[in-house]
Amino acid sequence: MAKDLLIELGTEELPPKALKKLSQSFGQSIQQQLKDAKLNFTDAQLFATPRRLAIKISGVDEQQADQTVEKLGPAVAAAYDKEGKPSKAAAGFARSNGVDFEALEQVETPKGPRLAFKSVVKGLPTAELIPAMVENALNSLPIPKRMRWGSSRVEFVRPIHWLVLLLGDEIIPATVLGVTAGKQSRGHRFHSPEAFDVCIASYETDLASKKVIVDYDKRQAMIKQQVEKEAANIDGIAQISQDLLDEVTALVEWPVALTGNFEKRFLEVPAEALISSMKEHQKYFHVFDKSDALLPNFITVSNIESKDPAQVIDGNERVIRPRLSDAVFFFETDKKTTLQARREALKKIVFQKDLGTVFEKTERLQKLCAFIAEKIGSDVTHAQRAAELSKSDLVSEMVCEFTDLQGLMGYHYANHEGEATEVAHALMEQYLPKGADSALPQTQTGAVLALADRIDTLIGIFGIGQQPTGNKDPFALRRASLGIINIIIDKKLDVDLAELYQFAADCHGENLSEKDVVAQTLAYTIERFRAFYQAQKMQTEVFLSVVSRNVTKPLDFDSRVKAVFAFSQLEAASALAAANKRVANILAKQDAAVSTEIKADLLQEDAEKALVNALNAKGASIEAAAAVNDYQSVLTTLADLRVEVDTFFDNVMVMADDEALRNNRLAILQTLRNYFLLVADISLLAAK
Repeated sequence: MAKDLLIELGTEELPPKALKKLSQSFGQSIQQQLKDAKLNFTDAQLFATPRRLAIKISGVDEQQADQTVEKLGPAVAAAYDKEGKPSKAAAGFARSNGVDFEALEQVETPKGPRLAFKSVVKGLPTAELIPAMVENALNSLPIPKRMRWGSSRVEFVRPIHWLVLLLGDEIIPATVLGVTAGKQSRGHRFHSPEAFDVCIASYETDLASKKVIVDYDKRQAMIKQQVEKEAANIDGIAQISQDLLDEVTALVEWPVALTGNFEKRFLEVPAEALISSMKEHQKYFHVFDKSDALLPNFITVSNIESKDPAQVIDGNERVIRPRLSDAVFFFETDKKTTLQARREALKKIVFQKDLGTVFEKTERLQKLCAFIAEKIGSDVTHAQRAAELSKSDLVSEMVCEFTDLQGLMGYHYANHEGEATEVAHALMEQYLPKGADSALPQTQTGAVLALADRIDTLIGIFGIGQQPTGNKDPFALRRASLGIINIIIDKKLDVDLAELYQFAADCHGENLSEKDVVAQTLAYTIERFRAFYQAQKMQTEVFLSVVSRNVTKPLDFDSRVKAVFAFSQLEAASALAAANKRVANILAKQDAAVSTEIKADLLQEDAEKALVNALNAKGASIEAAAAVNDYQSVLTTLADLRVEVDTFFDNVMVMADDEALRNNRLAILQTLRNYFLLVADISLLAAK
């Protein structure tokens, strides 16, 4: 028989930013343990609110099936002594299983017949297994810091108040983390705090009647709909970021969206500062008008359905007013000191103990930005000025209070001080991209500064031997490397990373202890290309075929990969990849370097003459295309050689006895391979 299972753990308010992750981890653990215990079920539904983690599992087996367990013993050949009696090994195996030798069986195995003991293990009732599963799931939750409460030695992320364990209509007797299981849940903390009996079949509706929307996704959808409706009521558009939506969903059980407002005078402050204050401190959603201007309104999501909503709104308005006043004060105070003057304070801020201060970093950035700007034909003066002021806003009052505004406030202060528009934008763009799907710098100077900042950090950290290991990447070097790749390719910058990295290492000077820092950092960055192309659904072999050519220009690397990927989709690709692999193997076995000089008078077979004629006919166009990095044309042209290459291998003996003939044919293969190597090592595309 099968029954439905309900597990609900009631707690004090759980950490809102962790709730979704805790719920998923708890649910996955319970389901996996049921599978491991060979207990079938038909469906599972997760629930999570600020005060509970729950899971309802439908159609769970009421008991484990009996299982036949087979233990293998010694080989039959070693089971008897010379007199035909059980050997010591066989007798010991029977004794270890608590049976006579005669109770053992013989079974066939890949290594021959062996003694075996088969027994039936009686399946346990599901109710006996669930308590341990719950405890295991709770103990394995991703909780960085646990707490104790009262006189108990029990530890959990928050104090536990109740536990529901129901299998069908029956309570599963258990005590988990010091709490005895029952069938009583709790409703909304204020609207319906009394304990009440729950029923699995009506769990959601039972709680809804107690002012708790227990389904996380349904509650989130309600919040989004309510917020959008509130914004529409004031002819605005609510800006709903997923991270804030997740956090608010984890803060309320019965969401009620309400609209408040603040004085228009606050709009004189950069909108981002007001938004940060509303979002980070108060968990408010901000609203734009149809021209993307911030409205003097906010939308809060209350956890109660008040009889007098105006009082709730008034309370929130009184709370937000001093917050926004602080933002005004910080902004006005900051404008009294220039970004240039703030540089002095950077001398007291350590960037990294072995790499100096933030001020010293800006000094390196000025040199590196000028170097990069000159390479790409960008304005060197703008690049140096942007680098000089790049970190000044870190010591502003506004950024000290709202750290997520770094760069952005630099932009506003630079505009206020009359800096060049290109410089101001670069201060804002230096931290882009911030993630995988983040926007990239739009200005040339912004791209230069963003590259220089990341390169300086990469070379510095690798240079002192603190490169990422395993999952540890405290300086976010993986993200920095991907940022470098994305910027260069997006802006089509023809720069050589080896050259940039060497210049950056020279700027660090004696700070660096690692002698091969450039090679290490370059290899690390190139390896990040793998993830870059995996995200674009390209095969790893395509990436590896280009890596083998030791290309250090990202733009060139990208062109090659795209050409190889396009080539790999052609009908001729697999045959030519296999041929390249065969050619590579033949050439690798030669003791000396193989010449590419093909002597026409040594061509005997029609197949080799045809291949040489084709190579001669296409050689000039192949080399011309390669010279302008038109790698797709190179490979498309080479793909036309499939018939000649196949016929050559079908009809020509490369390793002929005659040395001159053999060397001439090797020269043909070397020429063919060299043409392919102008792009990549196509042999790596061959099926293993």
